[in-house]
Amino acid sequence: MAKTMKKKKPTPKTTPALFTVGYEQASVPAVLRELTRAKVDLLVDIRAVAASRRPGFSKKVLAASLDEQGIPYLHLQKLGTPAEGREAARAGDHAKLWRIYEKHLKNKDAQAALDELLALIGSGRRIALLCYCRDPRACHRDRIVAAVKERIRVKVEDLIPILL
Repeated sequence: MAKTMKKKKPTPKTTPALFTVGYEQASVPAVLRELTRAKVDLLVDIRAVAASRRPGFSKKVLAASLDEQGIPYLHLQKLGTPAEGREAARAGDHAKLWRIYEKHLKNKDAQAALDELLALIGSGRRIALLCYCRDPRACHRDRIVAAVKERIRVKVEDLIPILL
């Protein structure tokens, strides 16, 4: 009598996780707690200018704080909002901001940065996108997430650090 072999069911590929976080009104420890809670293993800074008036959130200081927590830091500057878009945001003209950013996101450098982000997500790393805005819907993080979702399936969670 022949022995019947059970076929192994293919293991479904897990959907990669992508997190977003804004540091507006939050402290560095609060942001680090959220990143640690979510088991983030790479923070991707998507600010055009990785400097901040908020203590601890400028590029070198932030990278050092993250390093102490075992979280690597990567700055994808080309995914940041261009100067004219930041001016529109400060003026409260979000329609203009989104027009400018959508156009910017289509340029060669931004697309190369987006491709790099997609490769990182595809590697299975737990990545968080960092920008200033507390509300992800009012931030260009939302537009980047939409662009990512056009190309790959991803589970997104917005991390909201506890206020100061």
